Amino acid sequence: MPDERPADKPIPRPPAPKPPDLREHGGNGATSDRRLFMQLLVFTGCPYTSDLIDSAKAFGLDAVVYESLHDPRGAALLTWGEDPGAFAAKLRGMLRSDALQGVELLRGMTMLGRTYAIGYEPDLDEVLIHRPIRHATNPDWPWAVWYPLRRSGAFAKLPRDEQMAILKEHGTIGFGFGAGDFAHDIRLASHGLDTHDNDFTVGLVGKDLAPLSKLVETMRKTKQTSTYIEKLGPFFVGKAVWRSSDD
Repeated sequence: MPDERPADKPIPRPPAPKPPDLREHGGNGATSDRRLFMQLLVFTGCPYTSDLIDSAKAFGLDAVVYESLHDPRGAALLTWGEDPGAFAAKLRGMLRSDALQGVELLRGMTMLGRTYAIGYEPDLDEVLIHRPIRHATNPDWPWAVWYPLRRSGAFAKLPRDEQMAILKEHGTIGFGFGAGDFAHDIRLASHGLDTHDNDFTVGLVGKDLAPLSKLVETMRKTKQTSTYIEKLGPFFVGKAVWRSSDD
């Protein structure tokens, strides 16, 4: 008797997935592939920041050097660039130089992130490139507080409208401090870039230190921080003593 089983039919392949859109999106349909990477390295065993400054100059870094308030022998180096490969190239060479052999890197304090857009910004180059550099290098704002943070998973599950309302409360406080020239922020996304799995890195800069502390205190009362922030810190507090833009 002949085999009456149906011939094997090819299994249809599902359509190829659509590649994700990795561009930054602003207002009025604006998009950009540009973004700035910023990294803060914190050191101890650095009683003379002049060694760090001279090395940064010699290697042509776009950078800010801070003296630490937590460690009388401490300092920090903030660097940035659109090409993250520069951190592995210039910085490695600088840290191997003879002038910095006695300086110890505090690995648990390293902070790394990239600029990002929220979705309403009319000028993406200003938000992603120019403003963070301008805030970091402004000679009238020498004081700085840098810290990482991680949101709880519950925030990601909220509807988009509720997320934006929570972020608006946070942003309104920040705009108020900025309008009074008390504090100005640098916001970086650190997803997959931070060794401790933090989501963001924040830099607060200003002409005096007390308002930066007050801003952190005020933010603690917001719904985002009090309910949806899982971890803040460690904090680096310092005062800028050199900026590459000064030279």
